[in-house]
Amino acid sequence: MLAKRIIPCLDMKGGRVVKGINFKGLRDVGDPSELAVEYERQGADEITFLDISASLEARRTMLNVVSETAKNLTVPLAVGGGIKNVQDMRDVLNAGADKVSMNSSAVADPNMITACAENFGRQCVIVAIDGKRSGDHWEVFTHGGTRPTGIDAVEWAQRVEDLGAGEILLTSMDADGVKTGYDIPLTAAVADAVDIPVIASGGCGSKEHIADVFLQTGVSAALAASIFHYNECTVGEVKQYLRDRGIAVR
Repeated sequence: MLAKRIIPCLDMKGGRVVKGINFKGLRDVGDPSELAVEYERQGADEITFLDISASLEARRTMLNVVSETAKNLTVPLAVGGGIKNVQDMRDVLNAGADKVSMNSSAVADPNMITACAENFGRQCVIVAIDGKRSGDHWEVFTHGGTRPTGIDAVEWAQRVEDLGAGEILLTSMDADGVKTGYDIPLTAAVADAVDIPVIASGGCGSKEHIADVFLQTGVSAALAASIFHYNECTVGEVKQYLRDRGIAVR
């Protein structure tokens, strides 16, 4: 088994880290740069920074916050939110990010995935998929979970891999912030459908939930926010629990 990654997620709005439930009811939980440094100290493998209102507000990611966060980190920093074209991705990488995540813009112009992969290497390109249960399948939503697209999430995952994505950040909108566990059916379906790494996101409320998603699906990494932001456990405690369960971590 390849070593699994633990990735704290910093959802940002207005220059602050926030957390909500089902993409709503956002609460301020701290400064992004300070939290990122603390999570690295705890043993985080990567940090993901999402400017969650950038696409909805039709503006670019706050590059000053990216730069401030990146200069204090040695682990990889992935950044998403408001990436509309190749130049936006270049600017975010130049600000210090190691990977860039796109969602709404990739749905609007799938060829952008290929263009970014060709310019920067597919290892830099993450496609974020926000999926919500719709009957017997999961539908892709964009613009911070506010706009349904009619696109099947599993089929979209396969397509973005073909277009050049190096990784998929998969968030269950149904599970987001509820803290009852990752959406195992959705996560397993997407991870089984592609060969590139999939990061599970949405619903983590305990270290047991992280173990469950690794044991029950083929994801490469688990993203979590609430359990770290509210000091319910540290990254180090999560990793030790996983080791005790026989799960390889870095």
